Amino acid sequence: GPARDKAAAEGARTVPPREHGGNCDIKDLSRGSKVFFPVYVDGAGLSVGDLHFSQGDGEITFCGAIEMAGWVHMRVSLIKGGMVKYGIKNPIFKPSTITPNYKDYLIFEGISVDEQGKQHYLDVNVAYRQACLNAIEYMTKFGYSRAQAYSILGTAPVQGHISGVVDIPNACATLWLPTEIFQFDINPSAAGPIIHLDGSINMPISQDR
Repeated sequence: GPARDKAAAEGARTVPPREHGGNCDIKDLSRGSKVFFPVYVDGAGLSVGDLHFSQGDGEITFCGAIEMAGWVHMRVSLIKGGMVKYGIKNPIFKPSTITPNYKDYLIFEGISVDEQGKQHYLDVNVAYRQACLNAIEYMTKFGYSRAQAYSILGTAPVQGHISGVVDIPNACATLWLPTEIFQFDINPSAAGPIIHLDGSINMPISQDR
């Protein structure tokens, strides 16, 4: 009816992250987390999903997290005038203490210079992509195919950081790969990498659009 058509034409889509919430995909929002959403319209609704068993920061493979079925139990309260009181226009998250507990990481740096050598002024998206590509290339030296390495970065609880936006012209982003998820040593050494897999599964990495 008319109400549905109006919502379809004017409603804010929830696929991307948005000012009111949307698809944020923050990996540490697990049991016991708190989320503070700004409310922009009277009578606003609330929905939640989809659930991930595990994912890396950025969910770089798009739908590459380990999806899962499950129940979400929520307690909802309202802070009247909260947006004005706290000066917020985007959500605030208080993650749970139940998070992946890794202590040892191998950190890959990326800067805002793409694969063709073109510089993108302080572009953290390009920088994080380069950090991910550097990690993927590194993992192939141990026998992973690029598809396997790509999938690991999307599903394992890797950390993504914006490490520098102050030293122009390059932004710096880093990908933190927990070494404890591997059954063999992936740290660099003078002896060089040891191939542990045959890399028999592969697929092309999709092009940027």
